[in-house]
Amino acid sequence: MIPFPISEAQPVEWPGPIPTHADVVVIGGGVLGVTASIFLARKGLRVTLLEKGRIAGEQSSRNWGWIRQQGRAAEELPISAESGALWRKLSNEVGEDIGLSAGGVTYLARTRKDMEEFEDWFAIAQAHGVDTHLMSRAKAESLIPNMKAPVLGAMETPSDMRAEPWKAVPALARLAAREGVTIVENCAVRKLDVAAGRIAGVVSEQGRIAAPEVLLTGGAWSSLLLRQSGISIPQLTVRGTVAATEPLAEVYGGAAIDDRVAFRRRQDGGYTLGPAGFHELFVGPDAFRHLRKYLPALRADPLGTSFRPAAPKGFPDAWSTPRRFSADTVSPFERMRVLNPDPNIKAVRKMAENFSALFPHLGEVRLRAAWAGMIDAMPDVVPVVDRCPVLEGLTIGTGMSAHGFGIGPGFGRVLAALVASEPPGHDLARFRFSRFDDGSPIIPGPAL
Repeated sequence: MIPFPISEAQPVEWPGPIPTHADVVVIGGGVLGVTASIFLARKGLRVTLLEKGRIAGEQSSRNWGWIRQQGRAAEELPISAESGALWRKLSNEVGEDIGLSAGGVTYLARTRKDMEEFEDWFAIAQAHGVDTHLMSRAKAESLIPNMKAPVLGAMETPSDMRAEPWKAVPALARLAAREGVTIVENCAVRKLDVAAGRIAGVVSEQGRIAAPEVLLTGGAWSSLLLRQSGISIPQLTVRGTVAATEPLAEVYGGAAIDDRVAFRRRQDGGYTLGPAGFHELFVGPDAFRHLRKYLPALRADPLGTSFRPAAPKGFPDAWSTPRRFSADTVSPFERMRVLNPDPNIKAVRKMAENFSALFPHLGEVRLRAAWAGMIDAMPDVVPVVDRCPVLEGLTIGTGMSAHGFGIGPGFGRVLAALVASEPPGHDLARFRFSRFDDGSPIIPGPAL
């Protein structure tokens, strides 16, 4: 049985109790929070990581498992490259098989417009020393043979990798624990503890932890927690549906995508499938509140988002989810330990049909599982990674916009440096907290 995605049914590995004091409290046990905790502990800091549900229970175990530089915003590329190196290093350190493997990422072009977009991004790759190359139709069909639908060409980055998310992030958490990080699952942070205008710790369901520094890596829940302290960020969440096939003959050892379906070879011989360029937004109060900031992205990719009238009960932006609540009462974070959306069954069927149509020689494509995750998105499709300018002692890493698994270690290392008041090693201006309110134009990153 494949143990994905991680859910509330997963046994608690780290029950606590919480400490009374820490140098840093990290909120959120996804790939970003876990890797940041490792690097903070290596600086000699006492780190406590609090997760309201399970380590990697949400998007960090529900993604496609791609670790790519290809298609990133130019400002992300140096951190993406660092992430690749850190994935290789951490994979050796965890002492567990996390399925990390090179094999490349390939984008297949069906139209001349596709190739023009690839050519534009190829220029960015060249400027940053990425080993991306463009391929003719013949070379693309040689790389991925037996495709039924013709292609005009392709773009490939051979150094891009893949891993099994439901294995990788829990393994990294065990490494963090060995390095001294105190991890507590089933422990929601209800509110940031603020005194004299700066962070004094957190108030969790198990009690207060005093700490001069807090790192928020709460994914889909970050905006709701920040609101309790009067801090607003234009973050929304969109549903991404994923499926896993039964073992099949190998058609390509890496990860690839065309205009209909994305696929990635897994360790067990099956493929992880995703719909190309399709995600769903459940309309709620925040969607209306931040609509103006999302207009540039909607204009750039008007057909990429499908809208649903309302989020299910308990979701971060559901109409019935309280926006304000007391630290003395059960919070929305506890009422939904793991955000576990139902997959879009129509999309699941379509993915299987499209994959089968692309490779008819495989025969029947049987699905082993299907699931969904809620992706924390920002208006320009790049994250917020910054010291909070309105609350001293708070650092924010959120809005990974479906990039978090691949770039998690790099941004985790950067966030640890920010918390420790050290140079981050990269230009972070693109990821600043203030960019949505300082009059800067909102420029979406490449939709690749």
